[in-house]
Amino acid sequence: MTEPPPQWQPISQLPLITSALDGMLASATENLAMLRQARPGALDDATVARVISVYTTQRDDLWLYETQLKRWQAESLTAAQRAEVTRLTGQLARLRDTLTTVLTLAEHLKTTSIEAILAKSDTALGLELLLRGGRFTDDK
Repeated sequence: MTEPPPQWQPISQLPLITSALDGMLASATENLAMLRQARPGALDDATVARVISVYTTQRDDLWLYETQLKRWQAESLTAAQRAEVTRLTGQLARLRDTLTTVLTLAEHLKTTSIEAILAKSDTALGLELLLRGGRFTDDK
């Protein structure tokens, strides 16, 4: 089943795209900060899987925003519109980097979910703690 082609927006929809990209970046940045604070056993498999699912979908859809911004850049824009499209292009790059970091961290957190820890034998868990100086992760 093929998806319908994107419906490209006129420049009058710039505020909508601005809101969407700024909102996604703010949300991803906030969630990245929370994930960085997650300690071993703090998250369950379902939560980590949901993070991976949501942010993979967002990352895979960024091409739509990139293409929309490029289409607008090719148009005759006011100075304010051009400045906002340029700013959003930078926001898009930051969003892509943030999503990549979130997904990398989430993949790592799969190994320290409560289920992953409980699945280990007492011997394996004890050995891991000894080898890591009493920590579940290599973080300092």
